[in-house]
Amino acid sequence: MLDVSRVQKELTDCNRDNDVSGVRIEICEDAHGRGSLSHLRGTISGPITTPYEGGTFKINIQLPDGYPFEPPKMQFITKVWHPNISSQNGAICLDILKDQWSPALTLKTALVSLQALLSTPEPDDPQDAVVAQQYLRDYSTFVATARYWTEAFAKNADAGVEEKVRKLTEMGFPENAARAALEAAGGDENMALEKLCST
Repeated sequence: MLDVSRVQKELTDCNRDNDVSGVRIEICEDAHGRGSLSHLRGTISGPITTPYEGGTFKINIQLPDGYPFEPPKMQFITKVWHPNISSQNGAICLDILKDQWSPALTLKTALVSLQALLSTPEPDDPQDAVVAQQYLRDYSTFVATARYWTEAFAKNADAGVEEKVRKLTEMGFPENAARAALEAAGGDENMALEKLCST
């Protein structure tokens, strides 16, 4: 059974100093505006002096019933070009999200570790072999690509989302439903529209 009081305390602690840490967590709401402590969304700021600087990266967080004795399941929602993060589906290769997890760690620790991973990729233990090869063989192209992806997917993304939400609400869909569908569709307006029409 999920330790609700611990999760609530972690959310409060994490969001108390997010200006300093650059990480934040919020509860995800479904199409009906209901939230669950087992489904959260993390946000991390791209570390300065990296190709991710200035970007805001969103991470889907699912808490298993066994949390904190089992690690949270985390996956990047924002597309990112990085050896340890899948450029296809956002899967993350990080030991503390697998066998190195400990109940002493928190969601904030995990997000700060992801931020550190953006600063110091580990191409010898890759999640995305193509990106890792580029990192090792052609570093300047890797940096340029990572910077381009940050510009395209992690900056001003919210402005684009607001415009898409506005269009969908003008079509008569509730705002919460439009947001949930857009998030599930990775920001693809047409896929979100299909999801909304099929429910």
